Order: sequence, then structure tokens, then C-alpha cells
Amino acid sequence: MFRFVVLAPLLLVASGCAAFSEDSGTGPGTDVVAAFYPLEYVAERVAGGEADVESLAAPGVEPHDLELTIKETALIADAALVVYEKGFQPAVDEAVDLNATGATLDVSGPADLVPFESRHEHEDADEEHHGHAHGDGDDPHFWLDPLRLADVADAVADELADLDPEHADDYVAHADDLRADLERLDGAFTDGLADCERDTIVVSHDAFGYLDKYGVHVAAIAGLSPESEPTPADIAELQELIEHDGITTVFSERLAPPALTETLADDAGVTTAVLDPIEGLTDDTSDEDYLSLMEQNLAALREANGCR
Repeated sequence: MFRFVVLAPLLLVASGCAAFSEDSGTGPGTDVVAAFYPLEYVAERVAGGEADVESLAAPGVEPHDLELTIKETALIADAALVVYEKGFQPAVDEAVDLNATGATLDVSGPADLVPFESRHEHEDADEEHHGHAHGDGDDPHFWLDPLRLADVADAVADELADLDPEHADDYVAHADDLRADLERLDGAFTDGLADCERDTIVVSHDAFGYLDKYGVHVAAIAGLSPESEPTPADIAELQELIEHDGITTVFSERLAPPALTETLADDAGVTTAVLDPIEGLTDDTSDEDYLSLMEQNLAALREANGCR
């Protein structure tokens, strides 16, 4: 396994260039740092056994508002490659700009993010859709479209191949294997959501917009961040939507408090279920991975929307 060269015991400013080394040293090192779980999953799949991968967001931590410790800042400084999404985690953006000495990959480019505005304009043009959504700028939750995640995997493979040419073919092969899995998953969503009684879901926060490729419309209680608070007018609009569209389920998620979704569901007389934005793992999902969590999401969507 290749290793990077550590330039200082606790490097907090850019002062050199992290690199892979043929000398593995006296212990394991971190070759790739991923900003949060979906990027960690991709990096691990693409790297295979040729690189160590570590995530900045620990399990159970909501990644939007991640604050970095000195240890995590040092990981960024020492890593040969940092994989992150600019604009999603401001603290990570700042640490990468100030401290990264190796290669960096901002995945927002290969993911080809969709602006919230264009998605909402599309929804407004659909007279049958009565949803409620929040957010400005680009929707960062691209990994809920498996094919966009596959494009990010290809970009990670390219970066690793440049840094470690000896194993370039391995990285490309691993990315190809991952793309095959993600294409199968995309096909399962396309087929599984093709014939449903309903096409609108009510969710805790605006993280599921990329499901629109499968004909799913999203009405969110909160905005881009799970910490956002809806107004009374927002709640009233959602209650009207639930009644009008015959919605049976309000979806909560594992990394956000369930109080708002439970209150809305109780007031509307409907049930609750979990739809995971897969921003991070928890104690309950520590044995799962991106693929299995997406499969659980598909099952939950099919049940809630009466899909055949």
C-alpha cells in the first residue's frame, strides 16, 4: 500500500506538497480524506486495497454544519487527496483552501449539480404538482442520483491514477465495477417507481430533489439544512397538500430530529417512515452501505406511494 509523506507533525498551513511514497513507514497513514459519507463510500470502492480512506464526518454527525477539530484539519493538510463538495460544508471548504498540500477534488463539477431554481421552475410548470420546496443555488445532494455518483467515482479514479500511476488500471477497474452497481440501482429505481398511485412525497428537509428523474416530486418541511425552521404558513401548505394528494406518509430521517415530521403526521392523520438522505451513517446503519440504504429508500417510496 502506498503512503503519503507527512511534512510536519501538526501541519495547519500549506507549506509543502503531500505525496504518495513507496515507503509505508512505521504505521498506517491516510492517503485519501473524504468530506462526508457518500464521498467516503466512493473513495473506498475506487481505492480498493491500494489506499487508506478516512472521512471527516464521523458516524452520527450531521455533515452540513460540520466543525473541524485540529486533528481533522491536520488530516486535510497531510492527505495526498482530499475529496469534498464545495459549498456543502463551509468549514471544509475553508480548511481545504488554507491547509491542503496535496491534490483536491471538488466533486460538484463531475456531479453536474442541478440548481434549486431550475428544479422549482420545473415543478411550478407542472399543474398537477402542489409541492413546497426550499433552497437557493445548486442542490448538493447529487448522490441520490446513482449515475451522478458514478461520474464522481470516475473523477476519483482519474485523480488516484495521476497520483499513483502504478495502480492506475486498478482504480479504473474499481470505478467501472462501482458504475455497474450504480447503473443496476438506477434501473431498479426507474422500474420500481414507474407505476405508482402518487408521485409526491413529504420529507423533513430538501435533500431529495434528484429523485425527480424518477418522477418523484418533493415537498420539504425544512430547507437545505435539517436545522431550518418552517413557518406556520409552510406547515399549513403541507397539510393542504397531504389532504389534496392523499399522501399517506411523512418521511423523517436518521440524522435529523423527528419532532417536526411527527407533529405534521399526527396533525394530518398519516403515518411516518424513514427516508435516508444518506449524508452519513448512524449506529443503526453502521452495517449498511450506500447501496443497501438506497434499496431501503426505494422500498419505502414504493410503499408510501402505492407503487405496483
